[in-house]
Amino acid sequence: MRYAFLVETYATERVKVASVWSEFRDADLPVRPRESDPRGRSVHEQMVHQCVSEDLWFRNMLGIDVSAPPLPKQETRLEFIKRYAEDSGKRLAVLQQKEEWWWEETVKFFDVKRPRTWVMVRRIAHTSHHRGQLMAMLRMLGRDLHSNYGPTADTGGLMANHAPTVYAYSNMEALLAGEAHGGTKAALPGSGGKAVTERPAE
Repeated sequence: MRYAFLVETYATERVKVASVWSEFRDADLPVRPRESDPRGRSVHEQMVHQCVSEDLWFRNMLGIDVSAPPLPKQETRLEFIKRYAEDSGKRLAVLQQKEEWWWEETVKFFDVKRPRTWVMVRRIAHTSHHRGQLMAMLRMLGRDLHSNYGPTADTGGLMANHAPTVYAYSNMEALLAGEAHGGTKAALPGSGGKAVTERPAE
């Protein structure tokens, strides 16, 4: 199918979202980029936004309704992960059955018309944007970071130095099982003193 790459991308993106969420602790949920500035969403508010906005986009623009409330009954870190994993898994199953004509069909995107392929690309970009914000929050909290797309400072530094990509978990099932038991993420090797930026020291 011509648009299988969009389905494959969504399949990996949903795991990346849950992986970043798994790096936080429940005590982190109220944290904002700047404590006294309500303009910057808290970790909790970012999780709410991801769940609610993805539900709205899929129902109203892509026509995929998982018939479930977008938010968990208990808004804890683990319950957000479980809720998002379940709902995004149902969306993925529907996407895997769609034919090319469905992807090319024009639908309403807010106040304009766009093909579903276009909407899906924008949805993935939207998700990646907010996930990046949360990864920056983890650094502000002084936390280690597993890979999300490639190496990080905690997995060995730069790809140019052959640093490995180390995901916290291999898939969503492993993530849910691991986090249900307090976290069993892959070990991080650290940078080993190697550079973590392409900008040479001055």
